[in-house]
Amino acid sequence: MGLTGLGWNPFFAAQLRPEDDGLVPLRITAVHRTGHVLSDGERECEIHLGRFWFRHPAEERPTVGDWVLTDAARTRIERCLSRYSVLQRVAAGSQGEVQLIGANVDKLFVVTSCNAEFSAPRLKRYLALAASEDIDPLIVLTKADLAADPLAYRGQAAEAAPGLPIEVVNALDGATLDGVREWLRSGRTIALLGSSGVGKSTLLNTLAGDELQVTRPIREQDAKGRHTTTHRSLNPLPDGTLVLDGPGVRELGVVIGERDLDEFYDDVEALAARCRYSNCRHQTEPDCAVRAEIEAGRLDPQRVRDYQALAAEGQRQQTHAADRRRRAGRLERTRRSGLRCDGDD
Repeated sequence: MGLTGLGWNPFFAAQLRPEDDGLVPLRITAVHRTGHVLSDGERECEIHLGRFWFRHPAEERPTVGDWVLTDAARTRIERCLSRYSVLQRVAAGSQGEVQLIGANVDKLFVVTSCNAEFSAPRLKRYLALAASEDIDPLIVLTKADLAADPLAYRGQAAEAAPGLPIEVVNALDGATLDGVREWLRSGRTIALLGSSGVGKSTLLNTLAGDELQVTRPIREQDAKGRHTTTHRSLNPLPDGTLVLDGPGVRELGVVIGERDLDEFYDDVEALAARCRYSNCRHQTEPDCAVRAEIEAGRLDPQRVRDYQALAAEGQRQQTHAADRRRRAGRLERTRRSGLRCDGDD
């Protein structure tokens, strides 16, 4: 396969410096509890992250899909090359801690199923994540063979994501995957994103023509799946496409920036700027331009609710990030103080 088959391109080659002579470029193809698996397209090695990397915020540590430079013996990661895209989420139950899903992703398959698991709000969050990194998404609706009316789910997805491509498939039947296969390209990295049990691993196995991931049935009573994929990994398909699969994500806390709100909800933002009060909640305040558009039937109230939810989440994330920076600053000052004291002895 070689480096090119793993996705190496001029973007990464341009980052090599004269002082990197002797270092080895490798791509992280899997992340386990025991270490990171790296490959040059011909052979693999496993490396544990050293203490140096754990001084960095979680979002700056190497993850699956990253290109890194190692020492000649391939025992230590010296540098992580800049990414052109990164999928990340706010870890469930954390104080805004960021968890990386994968790096250097070219396309995203948002996988959901034609049953009780389907959720339009969750689908919108997945798509917001793709849009935040300028990654083209394909919505893949699985389990069409088990649904009484799979086209009804297609209609709901089209309403939640107007204009985006949608494929309705039976992930066990390769004959239904022609539309999905059109997205496959040698050297391209495609990430699968969706809840447990929606058929991500089944889709991967059918595309590969082999059982790359273990699959298990969903719970019949609520259509929720069980985590069968326990780590994130890049899986090569016979045509050379690299598919990033990992544990299902049901609760997706999207990392929201001000630019994202400007891009996703520029119409709502422009209307909000015309409200009488700068902190208008668009509920009962007088001279509310947003509410006036809703009442006139020119603005979907659900779009406003989605905007407000993301804006509130973005504010929480900024607060948590500021708290993390303060904690990290205190720890670093304490560490340096200790070093100075040691030097005085």
